[in-house]
Parts: sequence; C-alpha cells; structure tokens
Amino acid sequence: MNEPGGARVAVYIDFDNIVISRYDQVHGRSQFQRDKVHGFNRADRSADPDIAEKLRRATVDVGAVIDFASSFGTLVLTRAYADWSAPVNADYRGQLVSRAVDLVQLFPTAAYAKNGADIRLAVDAVEDMFRLPDLTHMVIVAGDSDYIALAQRCRRLGRYVVGVGVAGSTSRSLAAACDELVTYDALPGITPTGASQPPAARTTGAQAEPEESGSASPARGSRRTKRSAAAVTDLDSEDPQALATRLLERALRLGQEKDDADWLHSSAVKSQMRRMDPSFSERALGYRSFSDFVKSREAIAELDETDPVRLVRLNPAVAAQ
Repeated sequence: MNEPGGARVAVYIDFDNIVISRYDQVHGRSQFQRDKVHGFNRADRSADPDIAEKLRRATVDVGAVIDFASSFGTLVLTRAYADWSAPVNADYRGQLVSRAVDLVQLFPTAAYAKNGADIRLAVDAVEDMFRLPDLTHMVIVAGDSDYIALAQRCRRLGRYVVGVGVAGSTSRSLAAACDELVTYDALPGITPTGASQPPAARTTGAQAEPEESGSASPARGSRRTKRSAAAVTDLDSEDPQALATRLLERALRLGQEKDDADWLHSSAVKSQMRRMDPSFSERALGYRSFSDFVKSREAIAELDETDPVRLVRLNPAVAAQ
C-alpha cells in the first residue's frame, strides 16, 4: 500500500554499465572485454568454466540496489536497460522480473551499441518527470559521466537525485551533479570487494547475492540461487520465517545507514520491510503484533518498549559483522 503524501521514487538501471563495472572491479580493469564475457553462454557445453566462475564471483546483488532505492519511499517504477538477448544479462531476467522491474530491450545497431542505454534511459527519465509530476526521487544506477546532464536536469526540475555506481568506475563529476551518490560496495548487505568471502553465491528473495555479499533480502516469489559453473536451483519453498528474519535485518541496516542512528521507530522499520516485500505480514507468520515478531528475533534485533513509541535496533553483535 502506498503511503499518502510519501516520497515516490523512480529507478533507472543502466544494467550493462553495472554488470561490466562490477566484473572489472572484481577481476581487473577492462577484463570484461578481454574475457569476451558479453557473448559468453554458461549453458554451452564448451563454455570455459573459469569464465563461469569469474562471472559468479562478480554477480551483482540486484536486490540490494532495489532495496536501497526503496528506503527513499514508494517505488513507482523501476526500469533496467540492456540487451537481454545477451546471456550475461539474460541470467538476471528472472530475478528482475520477480522484483517488478521493467526490462527495456536495447537492440545493438553497432558492435556494442555504445551509448544506447544512456540515451534511451535519459529520454525516458525526462518524459517520466513530466508525465508523473508527483515523482520526488530519481535513482540512477550507473556511474557513467554521460548521466551528468540528466542528473542536473532532474535537480532543476525539483527532484532529489541519487546515484548508485561501482567504485572505480564512477565519475567524480556525476557525484557532484547528484544530491547523493553511493557506491555499490557501501550498500547495506554488501561485503566490500577483497573482504572474506563465503564459498558459494546464492540468491535470497529473488535477487542475486554474489560471493561478496554478506546478507540478502527476501522478496515476493523468493528464490535462493546456488551458482556453480552453470546451475540454478529453485528453492521457492524456503522457510518463510528465515526469509522474514533476513528481511528484518536488511531493513534495519538500511534504516541505520540512512538515519545514522542506532534506534529506529518500529513503525518505520515495518514500513521499510513492506516496501521491500509487500507480501510481508507478521500475522501470517503467527505473531499478534510487529513487536512480538521483533522479540522473536532477539539474535537479530532489540526492542525498546520503555517509551510509548517503540524503538528497534540491530543487535550490536550483528551490526559489528
């Protein structure tokens, strides 16, 4: 349910930009082009298992990006721009569709359709601002300096502009053009590149959790994807209690990142959880109230009921991880 008078957010993802930038960040500058990843198909029997493993390690946690955008308000529209016929992008289609992301197909007219996404994304964003005058926030997921003019135009039209890019591939000029710019590694739930990594990647809540990710956010149609060289296992039947626990943890991390405060209003935490997963209901999980739900997760969260306004915070032991 939309919050009356609340912030309304539009998200635009230059998907090629993020996937390539993340791959190069993990494996080295221009490595995406050298490895010829754009045409790589892991389902092909002759596919190089080393490239498949490198792709797995550089998987983008799309859900972390979308959940971060939802922390600003209600997501009105979310679009991802790419050539979805390319196998490297097609691997993400199920995750994106399950998060209600509109996939905009870009047909390459040259060897690699340079600037194709930039132009289409910018045109759509400007059109949407006039078509939907109640939009308050524009989230641009890309670090390309080509988006500076778009960010400036959005601000002139009175929108709050948030940029999300990959460290090392994000223009300083773009940061100056935005009201706020966050690197992918700084998103709640993402472990920075180079930190200790678990042995396998997985997806929780219809999003890819790369090897670098420390936690995941559940979402409607929840999936956990375990990627070896070429396997995707459907686990829609995963325990809803476990999914709700991870949803609570990510909501608390997002709230603390944005408000720079340990204790958060429980109503704000629940609203954030509902924005991330509209199907969340504590009653459906067997709890009479949201407070009872939080109390049952004492390993993750602490509840302060000393004041009329109930406050919640992430367990310090978890926050330190």
